[in-house]
Amino acid sequence: MPTLNKTTHLASVSAAVAKLFSRSNRKTRVITFSAIFLTVCAFGAAGVAPLAPDAANLPVKRITEELHIPTLEAQMQAMEERDQQFIHEEKVQRGDTLASLLQRLGVDDDAANAFIKADSTARQVIQQKAGKTVRAQTNEDGELQWLQTNFLDGRENSSQVKSLTISRIDGSDSFKATTSTTALERRLEMHTGVITSSLFAATDAAQIPDAVASQLVDMFSTNIDFRSDLRRGDHFELVYETFWENGEMVSTGKVLAGEFTNAGRSYQSVWFDEGAGSGSYYGFDGKSMKKAFLKSPIAFTRISSGFAMRLHPISGQWKQHTGVDFAAPTGTPIRASADGVVDVAGPSGGYGNLVVLKHWGSYTTAYGHMSRFAPGIRKGVKVTQGDIIGYVGQTGWATGPHLHYEFRVSNKAQDPMKIKVEQPQTLTAADMPRFNSVVNDVRHRFTLLRPGSSATTIAAR
Repeated sequence: MPTLNKTTHLASVSAAVAKLFSRSNRKTRVITFSAIFLTVCAFGAAGVAPLAPDAANLPVKRITEELHIPTLEAQMQAMEERDQQFIHEEKVQRGDTLASLLQRLGVDDDAANAFIKADSTARQVIQQKAGKTVRAQTNEDGELQWLQTNFLDGRENSSQVKSLTISRIDGSDSFKATTSTTALERRLEMHTGVITSSLFAATDAAQIPDAVASQLVDMFSTNIDFRSDLRRGDHFELVYETFWENGEMVSTGKVLAGEFTNAGRSYQSVWFDEGAGSGSYYGFDGKSMKKAFLKSPIAFTRISSGFAMRLHPISGQWKQHTGVDFAAPTGTPIRASADGVVDVAGPSGGYGNLVVLKHWGSYTTAYGHMSRFAPGIRKGVKVTQGDIIGYVGQTGWATGPHLHYEFRVSNKAQDPMKIKVEQPQTLTAADMPRFNSVVNDVRHRFTLLRPGSSATTIAAR
């Protein structure tokens, strides 16, 4: 076969192109030139590419090797000779002991058992609440390699979780326990509910945690008496925080907004961060939801004796009852009905264990027959509306567990169910633009909860 070099071939192609252009019309020339140009490019690419050796002329060497395939029995034996590791995960159950928890985790290790009981950090695993997850890795003999669990550090509405890890040290019979703190994933949850029998029945049906339901009561307790004002068909909407770790809800946070319709009248409340770590609940009009006094210092109770003349249960004589008695089980929390300072905290004759709070101006409130005082309650201590100051009892001249509540103006008893002392607060003009932005977001969320929308929506933020 004749061999053409690249230069000679390109010269021939150029001559052919010139000849075609002299004989063809313009349209034909354009098409033909394009085709030839592509041919030239292809040839050019082929011309500069390195030439590979002809594989057909290379010598071929055949290698034959016998492969040994292990039998199934041999493979099983090899696995048995290796140290097998197992990871177990269990939920803490009510009444669990360390022994029962470790048994379910597959741990059979006296050294680990003794370490957890003796070490103050490791002992926290025994203090876990029911439902918390505990993970452990063991070898085939049940010896503990590591154990891990997460728990809150006790702070309310905490957005962080503490991780506890118990691990074996270098294959010995010694262990170490360490803790670390990590941030939780914050989510916003939206729920709605309808009253059919009671508030807690409605919140249970809507899968709302009790801690959130209690905040709902606190939000609207200055407008709604939840022990007597609820009606069948009342409904509510809530937006609140939850905190998650590894797909598991660890704690609930603050209720950020709520709307409660009671007997046809709607009340709205939204949490507004006022800066410097402080905030409060406001109506959509910017007025504070915090009134001067709560309608009731005890949630979910009934009035057993009102502010009126009555036959005294001890003396048997007709006498003016200077307060209101709220019947409730022993140990029921009693809340401060307004901001104030503790003026009295101690035994006081027929009142039994008594707390007297001094408020602004000439207002005071008294709380009698307590079983015990809340921690830290003593004369001179400042309290905020809603703070727990003690617990219902039957001390003094009481024939059954209840709270005797008095409202005094200039040291003269008044009927707390009739007196109206309001202290509305409004936001400043500088805060209103930011507040209105928060309210608009809340209105949008509540719209999603209306009939026709999803009853429960979880939005991560």
